Parts: sequence; C-alpha cells; structure tokens
Amino acid sequence: MAFNGKFLRVNLTEKSIEVEDLPKDYELYLGGRGLASKMFFDEVDPKVDPFSPENKIFFATGPLTGTAAPTGGRYMLVTKGPLTGTIASSNSGGYFGAELKFSGYDMIIVEGKSDKPVYLSVKDEVVELKDASHLWGKDVFETTDELLEEFGDSKARVACIGPAGEKLVKFASIMNDKHRAAGRTGVGAVMGSKNFKAIVVRGSKRPKVKDPAKFIETVREKIKKIRENGITGEGLPKLGTKVLDNIINQNGLYPVRNFQDSVFDLTDEVSGESLVEKGYLVKNIPCFGCPIACGRRVTLPNGIETEGPEYETGWAFGADCGVSDLIAIVEANDLCDKYGLDTISTGSTIAAAMEMYEKGLIKKEELENGPELKFGASEAIVYYTNQIGLREGFGDKLAEGSYRLAESYGHPEFSMTVKKQEIPAYDPRGAQGHGLEYATSNRGGCHVRGYMISPEILGVPEKLDPQKLEGKAEWVKIFQDLTAVIDSAGLCLFTSFALGLDDYKDLINAALGWDYSSEEILKIGERIWNLERNFNLEAGIEPSQDTLPKRLLETPVKEGPNKGHVVHLDALLPKYYEVRGWTKKGIPAEDKLKELNII
Repeated sequence: MAFNGKFLRVNLTEKSIEVEDLPKDYELYLGGRGLASKMFFDEVDPKVDPFSPENKIFFATGPLTGTAAPTGGRYMLVTKGPLTGTIASSNSGGYFGAELKFSGYDMIIVEGKSDKPVYLSVKDEVVELKDASHLWGKDVFETTDELLEEFGDSKARVACIGPAGEKLVKFASIMNDKHRAAGRTGVGAVMGSKNFKAIVVRGSKRPKVKDPAKFIETVREKIKKIRENGITGEGLPKLGTKVLDNIINQNGLYPVRNFQDSVFDLTDEVSGESLVEKGYLVKNIPCFGCPIACGRRVTLPNGIETEGPEYETGWAFGADCGVSDLIAIVEANDLCDKYGLDTISTGSTIAAAMEMYEKGLIKKEELENGPELKFGASEAIVYYTNQIGLREGFGDKLAEGSYRLAESYGHPEFSMTVKKQEIPAYDPRGAQGHGLEYATSNRGGCHVRGYMISPEILGVPEKLDPQKLEGKAEWVKIFQDLTAVIDSAGLCLFTSFALGLDDYKDLINAALGWDYSSEEILKIGERIWNLERNFNLEAGIEPSQDTLPKRLLETPVKEGPNKGHVVHLDALLPKYYEVRGWTKKGIPAEDKLKELNII
C-alpha cells in the first residue's frame, strides 16, 4: 500500500522500456532516496565516470508522495554526481513527483546513452521515447511549454534540463515545473551526457494507503501542528525561506565576500522583508499538498516575472558576492532557472572568482571585455551567470565549479567547498554542529542532510549553544538519519520544524499498515546513511575529505557575535565516528553493517 509496486527501466542505448517490480526488501530502505540509493549501489559500479553510459539516473518517489500527507510532493534524483564524485541525491518539490506517482510507477531508472536527443513521454501505461532534437539547445521555460503543447495536456508535468545540462556544466540542475530544482551535485549534467532532455508525465491513478480513515486522521493532526508552528505556520508562509536573512546575519554567521566575513551590513536591502516592502512579491506558490506555501512569485519593475529567490540563492548572489542589488539577485536567479543551474554553486563560484580577481590571480584580460569580477558588482553576477549557463567566455572556466577553478590557478584554498561542492549560507564558525554536518555530508557541502541550524540557531526542537562541542556528534547523527527518512518518505524537510520522529512514524505506519516503532523508523535512516557512505568509500572518496576549507578551520571570524571563533573539527570528528559505530579512520565497522542488514 502507498507504493505502486513497479517502476520503469528506460535504456537509452537500446531504446527499450521495461516495467519491473520493486525489490521485495523495499521496506528496509522505505522508498525515495533510500530505495533508489540501494538499487543504484546494487546496479552501478561506484568507480563509474559520472558521464559514462554506465552511470544511471533514478527518479524516485516515496511512499507518501502523491498522498494527502502534508508536503507529499517530493521526489529524489539519485546518480553519481560529476561535481563531487559522490553518490548524488537531489530533492525537488513542485508537482512532478506526485504526477509520476499518479502514473502508476514509483520510480523511473534511466540508463545508457542515446545517439540523439530524446525525451520520455509517460501517460499511465503509454510510455514512449520520442525525438527531442527540436528541443536541444532550448531553455527550461521553452522546453516545458513546447512539451506541454506536444503532449496535448496542460495538466501534465515536465522535468527537464536546459543548456547548462546539455553543455555538462558541473553543477547543472534538473528543473521541474519550470522553477523547481533538483539542484545540487550536477544531476542535470548527467542527464545531458545521456542526450536525455526531459520527462513529461500525466497520470490518473491516485495512490492508496492501507488504512484511509486512520491516515486522514493522522494527516489532519500533523497539518494542525504545522499550521500552529511559528516557523511553518507564520515565518515561511509570510517571507519564504528568506525569513532567515536577518536571523542568520544577526547571529553572526551570514557569510560575506566568499566567507571572508560573517556579518553583512546591507542585509536589509536583500532580505525577505525587503522583497515584500519593495512590492516585488506577488503571491505564495505552494508545492503539491503543502500547507506551508513558502514559494514566491515575484515581478520586477523591468517586467521580469519569476519565482524566488530562496534564502540560499539570495545569499549566494548577494552577501557572498558583496552585492546588495535585489533586482540583480532576482535576475541571476531567473537565469539559473532558465538555463538549469544550481544557484548555490553558481553564486559561490562567482564569489570565489571575485576574491581571486581582487587578489590578482585572475587577470582582467581573461574576462574578454566582461565586467570586472569585483565584490559588489551587481552587473557581474548577472553577466557571468549567463556565461556559465551557455559555457561562453570565462563562463567556461566558472562552469567547472569553484574548486576546479581555484585549483587550476594553484590556489584551491579560495574554494569554499566540501568534497568539491560549494557550502551554503551559514558560516560554520558560528555553529559547530553545522560545521560537522558540512564535513560529513555524503553528497559534499550541504545544509539539508542534517540541518543543525535548527537547534543551534532557531532553537528547534530545543536550543543548543552553537559554540558548545559536547553532544554535537550525537545531534548530527540523529538529524542526518532523520533527514534520510524524510527524504525517503517523500516529504519536505521543512516539516521537521514542526514535526518530530514520532510524527513521521505515525504517517508512515498509517499509510503502509506498518507497526514500526520510532526507533525502527530511525534505523532505516541510519541504514541509508551507512549505505551512502559505503558507496562513496568504494568510489574513492577518502575519509580525509571529511573536512572543511582551511579558512574555516584556521582563520577566526573578524567581527560580530562569533568574533575569534573557528570550527573545532579536530575535536568533533573522532566523536562523530565513534557515535556512528565506525572505525577511528571513518570506515563503517563490519558489525555495524551487519546490524543494519547492509551485508
């Protein structure tokens, strides 16, 4: 129940489409991120080149995707990421995931490589590969509109890549519903490497839960909690994720000018409040089944109509680049949606280039008459985002990400990355647990694998001293394991501001007819985390990469509430390995893998 019990296997090389049954042991990994990661590990050599035809892409829903569960519209993209070389699992909302579930399939596995551009058309049992030559080179907005017209049903949903994915930008996204992104690790470039442009899907089968009456009763109870919570019931609906701008800045961990500073004097100019006060915000845009509705529809004075920007995006193009021009930030965000780019890596790579330019490493003549890469240059963030999306001019170098860019100049220390992926909008020198989460994330620099900002800054579920080390390893493990459960169930991470482990257990049990304890549900998350770790180890991602940029470990914060602080990873990491049941070298112990039924 809640599962369709079958998936599509699409082989682009052979132009074949098969319907297969889900593995019998699916409950060990729940669905979504977990089940797709397990199947991916079973089918793909961890040492595979991300752009090889042997790499595969899993579009995976969870058991609660497409149900009445609050925020039940999420789906996962699992592949091997070209930016990091790690297992890549990117999450997206909107309506595409629910529509995929309605078509009667729990996931789609795409393998091989087509000899020409193609897209997949799914209408319940009618599944076809179609020529996409006329779409190749077109942006996300154009592709979506043309596919909906060809499909003949405006209620169908599209997931596609833009020029960035086609041109193998290392941090290209897969976009759905035009503005929703499976954004990180370069999943869009993997799609491009396969000459696979899009999936358009329409379904008529609503998923059935085991106990409908019990499930609806449980759903109503959880929605009530979400609506009564200060963050999910008030802050996010009112200002979106940009409700965080002033909160994070006031707490002194808002990274500025490529993490050289941690307080931005011009935050008021680019905050969520400013978006409202300037009249740019038009209305809220909810994802499928979402009572929070944190999405933003905005209109600029120059006529641009778009969605966003999110907190991370606004920071990456704003404070991280020293820019306080909200219009330029929104324009850069719109270009990322149009071309299919991860906004965090795009903005952060430009920020790294700005520091390298100001320090004389990047020369003016290399920019080929483009604007100077100076902090605060609003025209630069728009210009170079455009160049990255098309891999033109200096954008061709930027398209490799900040680590490869900085390394090519002999100075990788200017790249604020973990495992070659740009870290997001929180300076971990102001939140020790969050720094540990960055360092240990299975997909490289990432804030949504264990959002320690929640307890360390926001006080959810309880307030922790952000500079205290004791207990942080235990908290990080729990948050990472719980997030794996949320991702695998098919729900949005934002629900965790209002809901706890017992709430997710109730929803999962009611939908599937299980009688799992909270501890058993959390054990699923631990199993997923260890499986991902094993994949990365076999892929050659050494435990020595569980680290942070040198700047964050050795250079104290200059000013603000966290003045004088660095991240004490040397003290945190050994305890984390111990709490995880891993060896002192960071390898999952055989006993732990047996306990989790991984071996």
